[in-house]
Amino acid sequence: MTEDRHRTFSGIDLEPVYGPEDLGGFDPARDLGEPGAYPMTRGVYPTMYRDKLWTMRQFAGFGSPAQTNARYRYLLDHGQTGLSVAFDLPTLMGRDSDDGFSRGEVGRCGVAVDSAGDMDTLFDGIPLGDVTTSMTINGPAPILFAFYLAAAERQGVAWRDLGGTLQTDIFKEYIAQKEWLFPPRPHLRLIGDLMAFCAAEVPRFHPISVSGYHIREAGSTAVQELAFTLADGLAYVELGIRRGLDVDAFAPRLSFFFNAHIDLFEEVAKYRAARRIWARWLRDRYGARDERSWRLRFHAQTAGCSLTAEQPDNNVVRTTVEALAAVLGGAQSLHTNSLDEVLALPTDRAVRIALRTQQVIAFETGVPDVIDPLGGSYLVESLTDRVEAEAEALIAELEAMGDGSVLDGVLAGVETGFQQARIADAAFEEQRRFDAGELVRVGVTRFVDDDALPLDLLEIPIATETAKVEDLAAHRSARDAVTADAALDALEVAAGAPDVNLIEPLLVCARAGCTEGEIVRRLQGVFGTFDEIVRL
Repeated sequence: MTEDRHRTFSGIDLEPVYGPEDLGGFDPARDLGEPGAYPMTRGVYPTMYRDKLWTMRQFAGFGSPAQTNARYRYLLDHGQTGLSVAFDLPTLMGRDSDDGFSRGEVGRCGVAVDSAGDMDTLFDGIPLGDVTTSMTINGPAPILFAFYLAAAERQGVAWRDLGGTLQTDIFKEYIAQKEWLFPPRPHLRLIGDLMAFCAAEVPRFHPISVSGYHIREAGSTAVQELAFTLADGLAYVELGIRRGLDVDAFAPRLSFFFNAHIDLFEEVAKYRAARRIWARWLRDRYGARDERSWRLRFHAQTAGCSLTAEQPDNNVVRTTVEALAAVLGGAQSLHTNSLDEVLALPTDRAVRIALRTQQVIAFETGVPDVIDPLGGSYLVESLTDRVEAEAEALIAELEAMGDGSVLDGVLAGVETGFQQARIADAAFEEQRRFDAGELVRVGVTRFVDDDALPLDLLEIPIATETAKVEDLAAHRSARDAVTADAALDALEVAAGAPDVNLIEPLLVCARAGCTEGEIVRRLQGVFGTFDEIVRL
């Protein structure tokens, strides 16, 4: 083992043993406090899992809305406590299933949703007032949310009874995942409209889940994931304030989505530092007085980038360690990846194993019985302080780029490729460490064998796409074309008026049967498109 190996996965040097001398200036009352109290280091609720376990929310979606509806019913029958919708690539990119660019991708990596009618089918027989729904959708999030609200209306469910989360975080799309529809500033207008609308009309729904997950999957370090994610969250806080909203009216409905990676103690430290930074900024910088605004609540998903196609059974072990890190770090909800996800969408068997992993941690390990069980550990407290300090330094760089505004700094960074370049450098360094043998991936870089048994994989036949395209054609034929065109015309006019909240015109389009692609094309006619600047 090389000396360089004694570092965290993200490259923080580790001492052979930790003691009081590694916590210089550490004040338990100031830096730890009590669970549910400022600075929230130990958890956002006083009793954490002793009273209520985290939500076990498996990410699911494939093929047609009817096929995914069947998977949801299966998961709910096997003990899942919340739904999480995975959309296919065309839906994420704002394209209908019959778009030429959608060919070969319909239903492949998630469910294809073209209209509010598809949303009806997706949740058929699932009362939307009785479940919480997380939707991993960003660029077209306001459009898909309008479809969801229309589906709730047709179920007879009041908007005020709807609970769940939209991802909506467009900054991480520019930084990491690359699924945007418009330039940054029009996207921010739509997000501001959504924040205001939810605050007034859908108070139990969280309009933004600020996502670090995809930043980490793109190759960032844990510190970069934390810093860039929190900076994005702080930028949305400033956006809400600029829209004239009281910070305490919308900040409690912001939530976060983090990656649960393989380095157990670094990940726990990351989550604890995240809560402390968020509480401090919201209270001291933005003047939030409601303690709910100080609470950084987060969903975690185990790391897709840690999974291997080689010896895929090992992925069950990786996922277990990563899920344990999320629970020890105080997650409010958790998705555990399936062992076969590096190869294809997961099978029912693989999904069941992933869900059972959470249930074993919850009901057999005793871990949920103690709040912040690693609190006070010399190693964990030292790592928490180190991760916090390095993340704050990165946030300060962005703040300086915005002349004191985090929002303007994040925008400047996105438009000049700052965050993207830092992540690319980190990804290069991680690969260098693997190539040099400083990092080990079991079954890939060491302990390799060639006798792995083949897996049964889930395949999405081309017939699924053909049927979806035919369904879309039937939908267009059945709707009132005059009403749909009028709704699209009204949306286009509203988009050209900067002071109009666009959620209501989007709802009119949803009720009229307009498709996602039709809506996006009308908005792009007003807002334009965006080409990324790549820094070399």
